[in-house]
Amino acid sequence: MHSALKPVKPGTAPSLTDAEASPPTWVPGDDELSAATRALLAHASTLQGMLFAERRRALVFVLQGRDASGKDGLLRKVFSALHPQGVKASTFGVPTPEEGAHDFLWRAHRELPAFGQVGVWNRSHYEDILVPRVHRTMPARVWKSRYERINAFEVEATASGVHIVKLLIHISRTEQLQRFQHRAADTSSQWKLQPGDLRDRAQWPRFTRAYRDIIAQCNNRDAPWYVIPADRKPVRDYLVASLLVRHLEALDPAPPSADPDLLAAVAALR
Repeated sequence: MHSALKPVKPGTAPSLTDAEASPPTWVPGDDELSAATRALLAHASTLQGMLFAERRRALVFVLQGRDASGKDGLLRKVFSALHPQGVKASTFGVPTPEEGAHDFLWRAHRELPAFGQVGVWNRSHYEDILVPRVHRTMPARVWKSRYERINAFEVEATASGVHIVKLLIHISRTEQLQRFQHRAADTSSQWKLQPGDLRDRAQWPRFTRAYRDIIAQCNNRDAPWYVIPADRKPVRDYLVASLLVRHLEALDPAPPSADPDLLAAVAALR
């Protein structure tokens, strides 16, 4: 079994309907999915080790999605399978005073992983288009100018050896409500609920349009967008694990060769 998920074609926009959050028809049951996901993550860990040893390139997974779509869950269930020494996880929340005193791309540059690392961004520089657009916190001419600047940033990063893969973790409005209600009923999860969650839910159509425009205008073959149907968590995890392996394999990392004199010295040990 393998993922048939394809990147969004550059220059096009997915519809992002609730139906697109449902699992693909080819996906089997949860037990088979779980076994396949474990195998993929074991392979990803091996590939990551070679990338870390090579230290010539890096890989960034950008996780975007609505509240409760599962970005934190992917960090726990997928990317935690990688060796933490080779992972740089970053969260793009409300800008701190220091971040707000810089250009909006300053923190994106700062969070790029070192060569040999896999970066995982929980939200990203795309928040600096989404939030001001949906909540009208700045003139349209300002956030519209950011499409071109983000494209230039991603081209520069890729050219320098930092490869970017962008995932829209897509859930339906019904599923989001169920997850909110589950959090409200579970005392160990209530802390996850924030006033902004309901404010953003009320702007569902505006966020949909904003995401469609972002994907249409900031998408190319070197920094592709994928839409991950995420109403079923095991499906979400399998698809992301599959993409992690796919893009690590595409890099085809090769660790440096060992010093032959050192190998001979080890072989001579008694």
